[in-house]
Amino acid sequence: MFPNKYILKIIATFFIVTLITSCSESDVVRAELNTAEAQSISLDVYKNPNCGCCKKWISHVNDNGFESKVHNYQNISSIKEKKGIQPRYRSCHTAISKDGFAFEGHVPAKYIQQFLSESHDDNVIGLSVPAMPLGSPGMEVGDKFHPYKVLLLKLDGSDEIYAEVRTYKEQF
Repeated sequence: MFPNKYILKIIATFFIVTLITSCSESDVVRAELNTAEAQSISLDVYKNPNCGCCKKWISHVNDNGFESKVHNYQNISSIKEKKGIQPRYRSCHTAISKDGFAFEGHVPAKYIQQFLSESHDDNVIGLSVPAMPLGSPGMEVGDKFHPYKVLLLKLDGSDEIYAEVRTYKEQF
């Protein structure tokens, strides 16, 4: 079939190199995926120990790539004040990223991930979902849902609309 042993050796070498290279590349991709999965985003969550909706929200963020360290306090107003979160933007729990950004209330994990992937001015505090909108992560009651806004909070006490959540599915 192959008249020259030299050509056979070249073809065999080419085949082996190609096989090794393709295996190595897939191993590298697998290793990168495993590293990405292992590196979750850390949040310090400050909440009242008796709040059930906070526990559900923590499960939501943890199921979506976060690792929450929970701090139970009877009164977390001082943490909100320290971060500059005005009373009109407050909810039942406050999460703080390692970069110092605050996430107040039932902010969907997808918006926290999006926010943390962006760069922000020094006057930005973080995101808030004021009050406790029915159907937001952690506030699920059957199939009930009330549309709400995710607000971008600023140190001067002002806000901007970061996202409008009109349907239950838009949160995920």
